[in-house]
Amino acid sequence: MVIRIGLTGGIAAGKSTVASRLRELGATIIDYDVLARQIVEPGGEALPRIVEAFGPSAVDAAGRLNRAWLAQRVFSGPDRQALERLDTIEHPLIYSKAQQADAEAASQDDTAVIVHDIPLLADVIDDVPFTFDHVVTVEAPQQVRIERMIRTRGMSGTQAKARIDSQSPQTARLAIADIVVDSDTDRASMLARVDRLYAQWSAQARHDA
Repeated sequence: MVIRIGLTGGIAAGKSTVASRLRELGATIIDYDVLARQIVEPGGEALPRIVEAFGPSAVDAAGRLNRAWLAQRVFSGPDRQALERLDTIEHPLIYSKAQQADAEAASQDDTAVIVHDIPLLADVIDDVPFTFDHVVTVEAPQQVRIERMIRTRGMSGTQAKARIDSQSPQTARLAIADIVVDSDTDRASMLARVDRLYAQWSAQARHDA
């Protein structure tokens, strides 16, 4: 039986590291950030809708999404409805692509561990078209995450804090998760925890096949 995992975590909490490890171990990873990028590429279904909703400044001179402009508008601008409008455009298209990827993986291996990597799962848990066997959240203290964003993403402290504040709080992620991975520890210990989890899920998939 296919095992489906919902993977989430706050920005810069270490979720990508966990997803990368699970991929190495053999899990199928459906990365919703990747799907979100695909739909806003030139020719993607979301791009013209974003321009219609936010205006011509949403694309650059080459006709590509002006990510910096849109991020400033959505996460730091005065329009409190901007993020909701963007989500209304993007989410149905992302879910459709995720369903296609999930169906393909399940058809190829009926004991697959399919991980849906969804950064904002706490916000969309009632809308995402899947039922998960387990929900994992990767967590780290807020100050650690801010320092990571300053160091690795070139953000200011204010920008990093604004990005964190735009997401659901840790309490919301903990409310939907049955497994918490602490990334504020040494890397080896965190990865060992991930290895054990994957072994359990794989055994469950084979047992229920």
